[in-house]
Amino acid sequence: MTPNKQPSLMLVDGMALLFRAYYATAASGYIRRTKSGVPTNAVYGFLRYLWDAIDTFKPTHVACCWDMGSKTFRTEHFAAYKGNRMEAPDDLIPQFSLVREVTECLGIPNLGVEGYEADDCIGTLARRFGAQSQVMVLTGDHDMLQLVNESTSVIIMKKGHGNYMVYSPETLYAEKGLLPHQIVDMKGLMGDTSDNYPGVRGIGEKTALKLIQQYQTVEGILANLDSLAKGVRTKIESDLDMLHLSRSLAEIYCEVPLECELDLCLLEIDHSRALAKLEELEMKSLAHMFGEATVS
Repeated sequence: MTPNKQPSLMLVDGMALLFRAYYATAASGYIRRTKSGVPTNAVYGFLRYLWDAIDTFKPTHVACCWDMGSKTFRTEHFAAYKGNRMEAPDDLIPQFSLVREVTECLGIPNLGVEGYEADDCIGTLARRFGAQSQVMVLTGDHDMLQLVNESTSVIIMKKGHGNYMVYSPETLYAEKGLLPHQIVDMKGLMGDTSDNYPGVRGIGEKTALKLIQQYQTVEGILANLDSLAKGVRTKIESDLDMLHLSRSLAEIYCEVPLECELDLCLLEIDHSRALAKLEELEMKSLAHMFGEATVS
């Protein structure tokens, strides 16, 4: 890192990249394996995605955040939270630990805390280090857009390799007509089928967006219930508890008790160690990617 240059920290949503990498190749029916039969397609794709992003955005610091199991404080509040998710494919399961071994060998810290999601760890670190670095969040999850501010951008991976949408407060508002904090209010109203919480029954994205743009917040909507169309008012009044619960489930918790200092995330790769791990996994063809960021 150049002296006096502000650090730039890339926080990687590990599961988002790993699942994307797995399904990008599994859909074709081909699962990359070592000669001993260990599946590695997701790890291979993960590394390609990760290094393309590092090469494109050139962070000085990188950390990967991971979910640490399905039980979190959200499932304690709402047992059905993410209850619609299918079990991970058998070929992906051993790659959960394998990918962390690889990132650890690259010198990239793996971070996570039981009872919290990777989103919460990312939010915590973005808030913690935003004053001393430019933070970039690499993910495919639009829920992360609530973290956008002047010091934190969210990089959404789009379909196709190396295709990104970078959200700042300005681009978020230009594309979606929303401020970052309004993402949570939107989710409270419309729910999230992917995370399996309903929001207000009968209110979809268009109605939610119209309400938020007119009244700014959920509190603003509730203060003006008498001004709403009767059908909309009735739906909100009937599902008021679920509105508040859904909003709380959608909100990223930014005070996770996570031990991590910025220096821990400095991107300095031990070439020999990284190469040894790639050889072990029969991925030596990827070694060229790490050249510019390596130290011997």
